[in-house]
Amino acid sequence: MELASSRIGTLGEKPLHASLKRWYARPGDQIEVPFEGYVIDLVRDELLIEIQTRSFSSMKSKLTTLLGLGHQIRIVHPIAMDRWIVKVDEAGDVLSRRRSPKHESALDVFSELVSFPHLMVQTGLELELVLVNDEEIRQHRIDGPWRRKGWTVVERRLVEVVETLRIATPGDLASLLPAGLGETFTTTDLATASGRSRRLAQQMAYCLRKAGAIEPVGKVGKAVEYRLCAGERT
Repeated sequence: MELASSRIGTLGEKPLHASLKRWYARPGDQIEVPFEGYVIDLVRDELLIEIQTRSFSSMKSKLTTLLGLGHQIRIVHPIAMDRWIVKVDEAGDVLSRRRSPKHESALDVFSELVSFPHLMVQTGLELELVLVNDEEIRQHRIDGPWRRKGWTVVERRLVEVVETLRIATPGDLASLLPAGLGETFTTTDLATASGRSRRLAQQMAYCLRKAGAIEPVGKVGKAVEYRLCAGERT
């Protein structure tokens, strides 16, 4: 597959980002395109596609500007369902490889979306969650994190794409809510139903409220109760 490329912005590109860009690109796409003062990973006709493997917070200004100019943007974001921890020596030779006990799901997008949940209300922005299996490459360094005894994450590598999930509306976000919730619910209910942390449940509630998918209806003790907004109920 031949793709047009300006090669701007590819220096220092991490393997996971590069692999996802190759996997996602179609014939005719333009790669690393200077546009409105920014560099866009992929341009497909009128659609601007950004591969975002790290924090969403760094994109806030870029998205706000481009959406304000009326452009259509798709954020492609990988979520690791399964991850292998690979330790390598200074030469890059593999010392060990083990499966991580941690498993992510589509719900983990909320921990990133807290940077700009209100933008999901705007026409033109959508997310494409790419559920993947990947490798996290670690190398021992003297100044590495003490929690990992000096083992530093140097890069992530794509193993395979499992499936994708498109989120284009507040209703699509609401569809990520776990089963088993009542008509009204608190963040404690969210945490219990999803089997995830209270912190993530709070991030979910915050994002869904700012996106206009849920609304507060009262309190149970000190806990805020929420329900789906009228337009999102089935």
